[in-house]
Order: sequence, then C-alpha cells, then structure tokens
Amino acid sequence: MDIYKEIYLDKNSPQHLYMQLFYKIRQFIMDGKLKANQKLPPIRQLANTLGVNTSTIVNAYGLLEKEGFVYKKIGSGTFVSPREEEGLEDTLLQKYPLDEDIRLMDRGQIQIKENMISFASATPTSDLFPVDDFKILLNEVLDRDQGDAFGYQESQGYYPLRESLVDYLEEINIKTNSENVQIISGAQQGIDVIAKAFVDYKDTIIVESPTYTGAIGTFKSRGAKIVSIPIFKNGIDINLLEENMKNHKPKFVYLMPNFQNPTGYSYSREKKLKIIELAEKYNTFIVEDDYLSDLSFYNHDNVTLKSLDESDRIIYIKSFSKIFMPGLRLGFLVLPQRIHHKILAAKHTSDISTSGLNQRVFDLYLRKGIWKKHIRYMEKIYRERFDVMKNCIEKYFKDIDVSYSLPEGGLNFWFALPKGYDANKLYVDGAKSNILILPGSIFFTSQNESRFFRLSIAAVYPKDIETGIKGLSQVIRGFIKKDKNRRKGPDPYMPLL
Repeated sequence: MDIYKEIYLDKNSPQHLYMQLFYKIRQFIMDGKLKANQKLPPIRQLANTLGVNTSTIVNAYGLLEKEGFVYKKIGSGTFVSPREEEGLEDTLLQKYPLDEDIRLMDRGQIQIKENMISFASATPTSDLFPVDDFKILLNEVLDRDQGDAFGYQESQGYYPLRESLVDYLEEINIKTNSENVQIISGAQQGIDVIAKAFVDYKDTIIVESPTYTGAIGTFKSRGAKIVSIPIFKNGIDINLLEENMKNHKPKFVYLMPNFQNPTGYSYSREKKLKIIELAEKYNTFIVEDDYLSDLSFYNHDNVTLKSLDESDRIIYIKSFSKIFMPGLRLGFLVLPQRIHHKILAAKHTSDISTSGLNQRVFDLYLRKGIWKKHIRYMEKIYRERFDVMKNCIEKYFKDIDVSYSLPEGGLNFWFALPKGYDANKLYVDGAKSNILILPGSIFFTSQNESRFFRLSIAAVYPKDIETGIKGLSQVIRGFIKKDKNRRKGPDPYMPLL
C-alpha cells in the first residue's frame, strides 16, 4: 500500500475526486509503478487510506476498467491490465529475437556490437563533441561564479542565457524577448511540459505521419487521442489537416517543418504560411519542433514557422542535442505570451530547473561566438557525410526495388520497401550482416508491421558509409528475393462476379 500513500486528492479542486484518483492510478500504470496483473487495493481499504467515500474508489476503478487500464475478476478484485504496447514489444522480440529493443533505438538505447555499421542512431559520434572548448568555459564559469554555479536555477532559466538566446533567435528572424524564453532539458522535455500544460485525458492532438517516436510516447502517456496526418515531400497534407482541425478541435498540432524526423522532408513556404493561417482560423496552437533547420545543405528556404508567426500561435522548440553534446540535455522554448504561466508551472513540476552549470557554460558559448564556430564545423562534417550518403544511395540503390526521395539537408533518409514487405524483418537481416537500420514502425502511432525504414548519417563515418550502403543493398536484394519466393503459390481462384 506504500505507493497509494503518495496519492493526494484535493477536496477543494473543481475536479471530482474520483477523476483525480483515476489520473493518479493511471499514471502509476503508465510509469510502470504498477505492473501487469498486479492487484489494486480493495475498495474499502483504499477509501480508508485516502480518507474518501467508497463511491470515489468505485467510480475511479470503473473508469479505469472502461478505458482498459484494469480488469476485474469476480470474487478476486481489480487487476492491472497488460499494456498493449508491452504486448507489442514481446511479440516483436519473439518474432525477431535480438537483444535490442527496437522501440528505444532512436533514444540512443541501442547496443552496437563490434564491427557494426549503424545507420540507426541519430546521436552524433562522440569525437564531434567540443570537449576542449567546454573544458575552458567550464573552468571560467567556476572561477567566476564559485558555488553559485551549483545552486538551483530559476525554473524559467538562467536570465543571461535567455538574453543570449534572444540575440541568437534574432539572427534566424525570430523576434522575441527573454520573458518568452523557457530553458528546458532537451527537446523531449519540451514536448513533455507542453503536454502536461495542455493535454487532459481524451484531448485531441494532431501529428504528422510518421513522426518522432518520443512525441508519440509522451502524448499517449497523457491519454490523448492522436490524429495522424500523412506527410508528403513538401509537407503535411493540408486539406486533411484542415478537415481534422475543424472536426476535432485539437489542443495543438505537433510538426517538424524542416528536415522532419524521420522522413527528412521539408515544408514548402506556401504550406508553412497556410498552417499559421489555419491555427488562427481554428483557434489552436502549433508546436514547432525545430529538429535540424541548422543543417540545410541544399535548401535555402529553411525558414521556421515561428519567424513567420504574426498571430502568436507558434510554440517553438529547439534542442542542441544533435549539434552540441546530447548528454548536457539543453534546449529552449519560445512561447506565446498568453501561455507562459502554464508552461512555467509544468516545467517546475518536472524537474524544478535545468542544470544551472550547463546553462552558464552555454551562455558563454553564445556570447563569445564559439557557438557559431562550432556550427560551421558541424555543417562541414555533416555535409561531407550527407554527400557521401547521397552518392552511395544513387549508386547502389538505383536497381533495387526500394523507393525514396533524397532530402536537401538534415541527417535522415527515408525509404520504403515494396508493399507487403516488412522492414522489421529487414532490420533483422541487416543486423545479421552487421548493418543496423531503424524500422519505420516505431514512427507511427500504431506500431504495426511497416515497409518503411530510416537511415541516419549521425553516427557513421564517411569511410563506413559506402561499405554500409553497398552491403545493405545486397541485404535488401536477398530479402526481397527471399520474401518473393515465399509469396509464390498456386494460381488463385478468382470469382466470376
């Protein structure tokens, strides 16, 4: 019963007690604190523990059962239901038995064995981290600020850094002030605090299809209804987006307009302007995750939605993980003034504040111009990898049955096998040949078998790219041939009607 003693029900809240309890227990289940088939406390026992009427417990348990989080056994009690996504993982790993958990690969949780070429990870290789510069600036901060560098920072973020970010944003035509800047511990936390601030159970959120798997997980954990809209080479399906905004009245729309993850697609300026128009028309917000607009190699129109926003409808997320040092967990939000207080409250409940020491060091990076030097260096490194990758794809994939559209920047390349083929199985065949890809199934809200897969250049050196792409082309040929042979059978009988 110890876990249930953590529950606080606010009797002065306008929200019913049973709804508060429903949310608390549901979160325990989502967080894994309550395991599948674990028994919940008897109704009268929990009512006594929480100091509420038994009807509160009955109604909360009833709602949990209705929504599929628990099940009841007559005469035995109420138990936690096995989660659908846990069942999916078990099924996937039984069908494709490898040590890696496919769902976690994009978060750096993949085991890369010796001699493997990994196109799966979007995390940069560690030799690109600016360790020497960081060491110098770290010592400067420690000499300057002494023990203050280790104190709690205000939840909104270190004020001098917010000022520096305002200047940084000015250079990419985003005009704001320090009061609208919120420091966060990476883009994932940004998505999380926005969801905490806005999303209640059964609220609608619109996303691209496919989209970032971390965002899907966050929105699902809030119990949101996720509506997925297909994305094309020039951006999301605008007509379908408007239809769903009109019908569902979403809390917000989550988009990556430049070099989208996982597809690498970029929105046309026309679609960017239309999206802002729709946000105003249907009175909602757009969450713009600026994933990699910095790495624009052949697209010179990588303008952000936020820079075009005149109606204050864009919530802008920017992380430095892919071009700085991922482990520092540093990023920021630019917020519409009217929602500032909600985000600040959600941030405070998440982790109080982002590391003050890291913020102070990064502030010096910006003020001393070292950041610009680092960006130019990263652009050079990634452009080389990008060009090698592009040339190898055109060379080795030209005569195999795989469709793709080459991006104009970023780190990711998106492919589709012929209809009816499963990229999860291709992942296994590739791993057996020491080549890792990322199956596209994890980027869709329903993780069914998928013919799509993503390749990233973030963690692979130019010398290995050609070896890897050549080897992968051979794996794909063998995979398609093997599957095609399995599909052959007697001629089917067809109806006359």
